[in-house]
Amino acid sequence: MKHSEAVTLNGLIACQEGAVVSRTLLEHSSGTVTLFAFAAGQSLSEHTAPFDALVHVLEGQVDITIGDQLHHLDVGQAIIMPANVPHALYATEPLKFLLTMLREQGPQAAPASSSQ
Repeated sequence: MKHSEAVTLNGLIACQEGAVVSRTLLEHSSGTVTLFAFAAGQSLSEHTAPFDALVHVLEGQVDITIGDQLHHLDVGQAIIMPANVPHALYATEPLKFLLTMLREQGPQAAPASSSQ
């Protein structure tokens, strides 16, 4: 992916049966932005990461367990997986998502605001 070039993220990666596919878009000392594609039924087993990460679903659906809480995300939804909290992912159908990981400790996530 080139700087200053508009792209459709879904088109940069494809699901492959029986595999988890990834493509790093940006990698800096402060963090990474990576596209992932999972075939239906693919998963990442429970693990922890030392940094906060944001998952944004581009295509499909995913079940994400963070700590003891299960979250079902659909297209367009996003969730923050906090640093050092166990999490796992399971693709309930073919899935593409963008993972943004921040390597430096920063401020806590701001609550979502609603316009009235």
